[in-house]
Amino acid sequence: MSGGEPQTTNQRMELTAVIEGLAAISGRRRVRVHSDSAYIVNCFRDGWWERWEGNGWKNAQKQPVANRDLWERLIAETRRRDVVWQKVAGHADDELNNRVDALARAAIVG
Repeated sequence: MSGGEPQTTNQRMELTAVIEGLAAISGRRRVRVHSDSAYIVNCFRDGWWERWEGNGWKNAQKQPVANRDLWERLIAETRRRDVVWQKVAGHADDELNNRVDALARAAIVG
């Protein structure tokens, strides 16, 4: 599946992709998410989201966390599953990452 939104950012689309992918999986299952987004993978690997929640959704610079609405949706999806985060190198000729990149480019909304 793929999709797009007008007037958005790469980060919002990366978050939305993981949210929609997890939402499409029924039941409480172990899921491995492969992503070239350090923004997403590091958030979960390093526990950023836990600090954000504890700090009233402020980041380390005491500023509001960008894309809070999507982070909250993604956190809710991850709480319903056993998610393992796998960072993959972007643009490194990974077959599945190349497929996702092609789907994303095809879904660009002007």
